[in-house]
Amino acid sequence: MVRNMRGAALTLLALFALAACGGNNPVDNSGKPADNGTVIVGSANFTENVLLAEIYAGALEAKGIKVERKLNIGSREVIYKQLESGGLSVLPEYNGALLSYLDKQNAAATTADVNTALKAKLPAAVELLDSAKAEDKDSVTVTKETAAKYNLKSISDLAPVAKDLVIGGPPEFKTRRQGIVGLKDVYGLDFKEFKSLDVAGPVTVSALKKDDIQAANLFTTDPALEVNGFVSLDDPKALFGAQNVTPLVNKAAVGDKARTVLNSIAPKLDTATLTQLMRKVAVDKQDPDKVAKEWLKSVGLA
Repeated sequence: MVRNMRGAALTLLALFALAACGGNNPVDNSGKPADNGTVIVGSANFTENVLLAEIYAGALEAKGIKVERKLNIGSREVIYKQLESGGLSVLPEYNGALLSYLDKQNAAATTADVNTALKAKLPAAVELLDSAKAEDKDSVTVTKETAAKYNLKSISDLAPVAKDLVIGGPPEFKTRRQGIVGLKDVYGLDFKEFKSLDVAGPVTVSALKKDDIQAANLFTTDPALEVNGFVSLDDPKALFGAQNVTPLVNKAAVGDKARTVLNSIAPKLDTATLTQLMRKVAVDKQDPDKVAKEWLKSVGLA
């Protein structure tokens, strides 16, 4: 396969897809995407990703860039393909989870190693921008009572008892390496049962509190961990690795101005900040767009 021909073909496909879905993102005379078209910001189907998409969208709009939002679409298996085809322009991603999706055998764990591997693996139509310090990792989380009962501190400690425990998470957690597949391959865990629930949301939290499940896939920035006194088990074998918040863009749909705006978010966003913002949305029940706008103003990005 000739790389340049593939890149050109994907770029043309992306432009046609954007036109078909109502976007208008022409290229300038240099062949680079212009910044006078509409940037389509998408998100996965969980609260934090919607919040991050609102941050991206708000920062772009503050610099005069037209934005269309397509939020809460679905899992990575759905939205990544839309970005690659050009149906979406920008996605908030988590670098380690994206690498695991693209290359199930790659065990890179640090931010630098993950991003190097990702850039080598991404198709020509897609580009990874600057990673924030903010990380939101998948976790295996239990209640304080379960942790005390089985003396659980790390995922490794589950080995003798997993056969008696039910674990819950979103449907895709069952088939992902950073999920049930990796828990078996890396830690040797065979759970009694997997229950398909929501994406680290209220259904999963409720099931864990009621002991319908004894372990859950929750995100480490989820305020439900602190509110309920849950215990996220250590991951000594780095199954979940680096999970830095990182913009993923379709090259044909995002110009240099938009890239600069998106990259300006990275140094402002750390894990503590993301956790605080999530608390406002998940606990205080504030609208994600309101929380995003207030934070952007507070750091000089709007």
